[in-house]
Amino acid sequence: MHRSSRRRLVAAIALSTVTAVVGTACSSGSGTTDTKGAGSGSYTVWDPYPQFDKTSAWAKLLDACGTKAGVKVKRTAFDTSDLTNKTLLAAQQDNAPDVLIVDNPVVSTLAEAGVLTTTADNKLDTSTVDPNLLAAGQSGGKTYGTPIGANTLALYYNKAVLKGAGVDVASVKDWKSLTAALEKVKSAGKKGITFSAIGTEEGSFQFLPWFWGSGAKLTELDSSQGESALALWTDWLKKGYAPNSVINNTQTTSWQEFASGDYAFAENGTWQLANADKAGFDYGVLPIPASAGGNASAPTGGEFVTLPVQGDTGRYATSQKLVTCLTSTENLNATDTALSYVAPTADVQNKQVAAKAALKPWVEAVKAAKGRTSDDLGTKYPKISEQMWKAVQSALSGADSPKDALAKAQSAVK
Repeated sequence: MHRSSRRRLVAAIALSTVTAVVGTACSSGSGTTDTKGAGSGSYTVWDPYPQFDKTSAWAKLLDACGTKAGVKVKRTAFDTSDLTNKTLLAAQQDNAPDVLIVDNPVVSTLAEAGVLTTTADNKLDTSTVDPNLLAAGQSGGKTYGTPIGANTLALYYNKAVLKGAGVDVASVKDWKSLTAALEKVKSAGKKGITFSAIGTEEGSFQFLPWFWGSGAKLTELDSSQGESALALWTDWLKKGYAPNSVINNTQTTSWQEFASGDYAFAENGTWQLANADKAGFDYGVLPIPASAGGNASAPTGGEFVTLPVQGDTGRYATSQKLVTCLTSTENLNATDTALSYVAPTADVQNKQVAAKAALKPWVEAVKAAKGRTSDDLGTKYPKISEQMWKAVQSALSGADSPKDALAKAQSAVK
């Protein structure tokens, strides 16, 4: 793309992408910003990990990879919600970072704006990455970067609550058996399941495993399969298997409900593992079941390591060395453990499970997971997602039937 044309496209998308889909399943926080360093011996890296300061293992890894490549790394950490717009503005000024680590749903937005190079251009090797995870960074048949790690959703369960209700968790294999378990739990005087159905991307993120698990597609929100998924959630509320609080629950407040010890199940992510260990009761994890059995595809969270377009194309070779170092088998294991991510390659996943057996169900969930912008949805996803969470809110509140809510959502998307 001609540079002046790319600048105009970046400027247009920068103005329209203030509400990019970010932050549902990854770390965030406030951090300091910095300007891009000058000179061929200094390479800039922007990341969404302000919780890691210059003394952290992550910062030291960046420095070590710089040393290995023979350059100095100048790192800037941004809050996740700020990173997309900062990158678009920098690209407009031909001042994009050399290496950009960004939430995976944003990759297609930046790619469409002409901000990112493809792996065909930058020669980044992605051959060992699980295809379902790599798909989150693909658009128009091209690949833009490589995942540094992934997290996703599964069902945490309270072993004591299930035992008290006479439920064998091994019997939970599909929606019918899960609902039967919830009925037993309620009859035993305990609470069934909690999740987040809030009217934001978090609500869509948590609904997607059930939506995809029904066999529905995001291009057809009002299909009979999609309706069955929304009817499942709606029926759970009507029967008291899930609390009305889910309508306003974030993933954090939903977790707090589960941590009370009264609930049998909670839909949540890998990022709650440390909190689960502190909960004070025995818990287990199982992948979210699909309607007719098997593991449902849950959405992937986590970041991609990308190489933005540079005016000086000679910089790509060194940038590629930096990314290769950051995503090597040895370094991925340490980084993904620190981030509570499942690695994107089978070799590192095996190392993680060998070190911590509790990660096995999470690896299984990630292997079945799916990128929100997969199926070449790209920048169409945010609009679809917004109508999805509105439909969920409408149905759970009783304002519309699942069928009518999704019909309105599909009409709005069109």
